[in-house]
Amino acid sequence: MRIFIFVLLLIPGLFCSYELFIIENVKDPIKYIYTLTGATAISILFFTTTISMIKKRVNLIKYRRMIGLFGFFYASLHMINFLVLDMELDFIFAYEETLDKPFIYLGMIAFISLIFMASTSTKKLFAKYNKYHRLIYLVLGLTTIHFIMAQKSLSIPQWGYLVVILIIAFFKLQQRKILIKSN
Repeated sequence: MRIFIFVLLLIPGLFCSYELFIIENVKDPIKYIYTLTGATAISILFFTTTISMIKKRVNLIKYRRMIGLFGFFYASLHMINFLVLDMELDFIFAYEETLDKPFIYLGMIAFISLIFMASTSTKKLFAKYNKYHRLIYLVLGLTTIHFIMAQKSLSIPQWGYLVVILIIAFFKLQQRKILIKSN
């Protein structure tokens, strides 16, 4: 099962590489990488939070860390795309762009939080810092706002994506309320 999940989570990256380097049919590669890595990262991270909700049907709890780290992997590719391909390692320009476009600093705050969570996801550190992993909900909120603000206009698939995010958030809040009432 672990290998299946691993390969499944590699598919978006392999698809991106195939589109960019073999087919070479992408008009704006930087935007394409932004879109694919960003949407993949947030989708995986949202899915990671739903694992506890579906564990009675499909128990993926023991794979949650690996899945979450794949979300971090795609978020890292998203950030690397920003710094290397888009900003061309011009950190002063990157700083100016961040000040001009608030959605960028929301994404950076979310990414810094993800760095903390990824670095404390080892068994030993997770035992010490697991309560801070609730930052994932802040990260998901910031990345959703980042996603909306980054789009000049939302297409029908993007609206569908946002509806799915809201449905997941609703059910996660319901699960939280049930847990609070039972304690």
